[in-house]
This record gives sequence, structure tokens and C-alpha cells, in this order.
Amino acid sequence: MERRMVYLVNPISGTAKKEDIKQLIQEITTSENIPFEIVPTNVSGNYSFLKEKIETEKITDLIIVGGDGTVNQVVSALYESVDVNYGIIPVGSGNGLAFAAEIPRKPKDAIKFLFTGVPKYVDAFRVNEKFSCMLSGLGFDAQVAQDFASSNTRGLFTYTQQSLINFFKAQPYQFEITVDEFTFFTESYFISIANGNQFGNNVTIAPHANLNDGLLDIVIVQKMSKAKLPFAILNQIKGNNKLQTLVKEISTQNVLYFQTPNISIKNLKHAPLHIDGEPTETSDSFQINILKDCFKLIQ
Repeated sequence: MERRMVYLVNPISGTAKKEDIKQLIQEITTSENIPFEIVPTNVSGNYSFLKEKIETEKITDLIIVGGDGTVNQVVSALYESVDVNYGIIPVGSGNGLAFAAEIPRKPKDAIKFLFTGVPKYVDAFRVNEKFSCMLSGLGFDAQVAQDFASSNTRGLFTYTQQSLINFFKAQPYQFEITVDEFTFFTESYFISIANGNQFGNNVTIAPHANLNDGLLDIVIVQKMSKAKLPFAILNQIKGNNKLQTLVKEISTQNVLYFQTPNISIKNLKHAPLHIDGEPTETSDSFQINILKDCFKLIQ
């Protein structure tokens, strides 16, 4: 089947120069002799027009130029209704999904990769009724996401700056968690629910995560001394927390890390929520379920 491509370019995502990327897209895709079109993303997230376009024009590849938030908007709008291969040119602030899929960081290399990579199914998940393609979280990291979103500047420096500011004023939240009919209570700085191993910017938060294993990777950073907190998170990033039994670790480990296809969380103190790096209205409780083989990603 002849490939036909649509590039969706987010004009405000991340820090890269979009006009330069458009020129690269035109040059490289033209050299591959593949029909293509460049379409801007929209703030509303309404991509119903793409459904008809994909079907009538027989579009085979939808390439998202943006970060995890843009990927979330596009895929969540289309994955149930059209059969198309998704690609990513990662120019967002974190790019967790792209890096988990080993998509090159540089735009030129990422565009070339579209013609050598292989479309494979990846999982996603739902947080209540909201779609997440990569990483969602409650607590500290959601507050960072909220402050980062309202900042006038983007990029890794701004994200790090907001993380440090929030670290010094962070307080633990209270959660009641149910996994496989086992319920426990925890006071935690944050809970991350991951489909891939990336926290963003090539920082690994869930070392055993796989994009297509049918499992969510849950990381719970429990209440501890502020002096110990950076070291506990660093150990998690390095993959030094080994699971034995969850029951034992609740009272002995600073960081809990386990895998499950679904999890229920009661948010007793209304911790803030982010979904794929975008601040989202929080809730009293969350039912989080894996969506196995949700969409095809060139990786």
C-alpha cells in the first residue's frame, strides 16, 4: 500500500524552531517520493476533521510534531475510529513517549527515522475517562507540571527550576490504593502511573516498563525526610529499588515500585493531577486501566 503522510505541527510546543522543521519535512519527505501535507495542530484538541481526511484520502501515517501533550490530544481523538500509523518528531518539553520508543532526539534524524522505523502496537491507559499515552501523576510532579504550564518560558531549565521550587515547599498527600483487591494507605509526595520507562528528558522513572507489556508501572514516593527524598528518587531513576513483596515494602521502603494492569486510588487530600505532562482537573478518586495494543507507533 502506498504511503500517504500528514504532518501535524504544534506551533507552540517546546522550544524548537518550527519553520526549520517544516523545511526539513519538505526536503526529506519529497526525497522519499511520498505524498504528504503539513497541517497545524489546534488548541481545542478537536481533530474530527482528520478522521474524514484519513479515510477519504487514504492517509497511512499521521506524524505529530510536538510533545507528549500534543500526542495525547491527537491519539485520544482518533485511536478508536481510524487505522493509521502514528509517528513523532519530538519537540516538546519532555518527549517521554518518543524517547521510550527510541525515536531520535534531533528533528532531522527523527524525520529520517519515519522511513526506517517499524510501526508496532503500544499500550495506553485511562485515568477515569481521560486518555493517557505515556505518564500521568498525582502530587508533587503534577504541581510542577501546573507551574511549568503557566511559566512564560519552556525547556529543561525551566522544568528543573520549577522542580526545585516545589521541592522545598512539597508536603505529602494521603492516598488509599487498591491493587488486586489489596488495599493500603500511604502518605506520599507523588504517585506516577507510567506506560513507558520515561519521566521525560531521558530520565528513567520506571526501569522495567515496556510500551507493550499490558502493564502499568506504578511508582509511589512515600513520606520521608526531605534530606532523604532526592536520594530515594535518584535510586529509583537508577533502578536500584527491587520489589520483594508489596505488603512488606509499604512500611519499609521510601519508594514503592510495582506493575499492574489496573489500580484504584482514593485521593483523600485532593492532590493535583497531570496527564502526559499537562495539568488536569483532579478528582476524589481514580480508576486507572490499561488499554492494551491501543495504537501503532513508528519505533
